Parts: sequence; C-alpha cells; structure tokens
Amino acid sequence: MEGTPVTVESVRDVGPDTVAIELETPESFSASPGQFVLLRAAPEDEEVSRHYTLSSPSVTDTFEITVGVDPDGDLSPWLADLDGGETVHVDGPFGTITYERDADVVAIAGGPGVGPAVSIAEAAREAGHDAVVVYQDDRPAHVERLEALAADGAEVTVLDAASDEELAAAIGTHVDDGRIYAFGFDEFVTLVAEAIEDAGGDPDDALIENFG
Repeated sequence: MEGTPVTVESVRDVGPDTVAIELETPESFSASPGQFVLLRAAPEDEEVSRHYTLSSPSVTDTFEITVGVDPDGDLSPWLADLDGGETVHVDGPFGTITYERDADVVAIAGGPGVGPAVSIAEAAREAGHDAVVVYQDDRPAHVERLEALAADGAEVTVLDAASDEELAAAIGTHVDDGRIYAFGFDEFVTLVAEAIEDAGGDPDDALIENFG
C-alpha cells in the first residue's frame, strides 16, 4: 500500500454519525490548518482511499481528521469502529488553503466543513487573533470545541440547514471581520460566495474549499 504508515492513536464520537480520528504525525510531516491528506486503508483486504481535511490546529505529535460516517460507505464505517493501535497510510499534506496564524479569521462551514473551520478558529485564538465561526448543519458536530471557542472569545453562530437567509445575514455581518475561509459541498460554498458578494465583499479573496 502506498503512503506513509501511521498509527491510529484514538477514535472518538464528536457528533451524530461523526468521529474524530487522531493519527500519529509522521516524521518530517508539516501541515497547516486548511490542508488535507489522502488516507489509505484496506477494509475487507481491498485498498480504499479518501481525502480528509485536518481538524486539529497543529500537527506536532499527532493530528486529527474528522470523518462523517456513511453506514453504506466503503471506508468510514471501518474507520469509526477502530479501537486505536491500528495502522493506516497517509499521503500529503495537500492543498493551497492554509492558515498561518497571521490574521483574524471568519471560518464558514457547512456539514463536514466544521472540522477545518474549528481548527482554523482555534489556531487563530491561540495566536491571539479574533475568530468568527459560522456553521450550518441540522446535526452539529464538534459542539464541545465550538463551546470552548465561544468561551475563549470567538463569536460562534450555529444554524440549521434550512436557514439560508440567516446564513447570508451572518456572512454579511462578519464579511469585514477577518480573512474568510469556507468549507463545504458545492451548493453550500456557492451560496457562501454569493452572500460574500451581496455583502460587498469579494468572493475571489475568500479561501473556499469545495468538497464536491
């Protein structure tokens, strides 16, 4: 199997059908919040690979990915059932969307985009910068980390999936409050880009990761 072998340190539930997987950081591995890795594993002795964006603010000894669990998926149910101590393989990091702890941030997330959004907001607060998180999901994940961010002074807004007008309003409120990052599926990030433009911002200046 290609990629670098790494040990699964832990797997924990972080929301409905969502787990956070902590992985051993390979030697010479360096990544910034916003980047992603290719994870390879062999459930049923057949290699399967998927891309996952980092959901930890740093990668010093371990790093984290957040996985939405599809009961019919080829990989995510297997990952969710791991106990820790198993080996998977990773390639990367990949991606040009990075946060270098150098600015205030507005992190906008739809569904599984909450992982990188939270990691960027945490990195910003650790570096002494302001952070805003706007998160749309009917079944929120990483609630404890969102609450911790709010307690630390970040402004956190969680919206249900039917609240597109509220999402646009929240983006309009914060469009000038920091460097904008957005993570989510195509329909969501398209709406985000439109809301940024409607609010007088430039969507081309936003760092937007489209999950497809």
